[in-house]
Amino acid sequence: MTAMPAGCSRYVQLSADEFRARLPEALDIYVRAMRYPAGTAEQRAPMWLTHALREGWRCMAALDADDVLLGVAYGYRGRAGQWWHEQVRHGLSRRSGAAEADRWLSDYFELTEIHVRPENQGHQIGEDLLRGLLEGVPSANVLLSTPEGTSRAWKLYRRTGFVDVLRDYHFAGDPRPFAILGRALPLDPR
Repeated sequence: MTAMPAGCSRYVQLSADEFRARLPEALDIYVRAMRYPAGTAEQRAPMWLTHALREGWRCMAALDADDVLLGVAYGYRGRAGQWWHEQVRHGLSRRSGAAEADRWLSDYFELTEIHVRPENQGHQIGEDLLRGLLEGVPSANVLLSTPEGTSRAWKLYRRTGFVDVLRDYHFAGDPRPFAILGRALPLDPR
């Protein structure tokens, strides 16, 4: 990361304690970036706190000169028995076979959340967060899920080499179609 994007003065890796302290701020960015209804933050808070306890959890934050959170990204080592892992294994096994599911899911880092304030999107913050989060991750692959449809996030994922793993997948309890995207690690240099 050579030049700082507009509005961003630094990137930091947050500890679990720092993440907990900034959780309301991070959830506000999440709700605004995803255009979710206001009550969504209260539903997500316990899940995000539980994620911070998982093996290999790490978090990157983008901050402005006043220490205001502009963006956040976190993830952890994916494992059998985790809800997302089991959902993706089921869908991928059904569509592409158990061998393909094993290929992607045997050793991966789950990019669980990456969000940037809407007013700060389009200034490279998302890509810098993605690269900072994944730098040094020892897993063979990185996987993520994102709602289907054209967005800045899709452009970021394609630009950084993510490929289709599973498309038009419906997670239990969510009517929207999602794409599961993945790529080998490490990321290619810029």
